[in-house]
Amino acid sequence: MCICINCEYVDRCITYHAVEHQHQQPHLTDAPDFEPIEPSINVNIRTAEAEIQMEWDVVGCQSFKAEMGKWSRLRPGELVPT
Repeated sequence: MCICINCEYVDRCITYHAVEHQHQQPHLTDAPDFEPIEPSINVNIRTAEAEIQMEWDVVGCQSFKAEMGKWSRLRPGELVPT
C-alpha cells in the first residue's frame, strides 16, 4: 500500500500525482507544488491473460510526514486506494 495516503503532503506531492496518473485515478490537485526528497516506488507487474497490469506504490520517502487519514479526509466516502 502506498504510504502517501497518510502523508501531510499527499495533495501537493508531485510523486503522488504521478502515481495517480499511472493508476488512471483522478488527481487530488491539478498543480502539485511539493517535490519530495528521495521517494521510493515499488512497481508490481502482473499479467492477466493478454493484459499487463502495473501497480505503483510509494513505500518510502524522506519527506514523509504522518497525518493519518489525510487522503480519506480529502475524498470522503471514497474507497482508499490499495
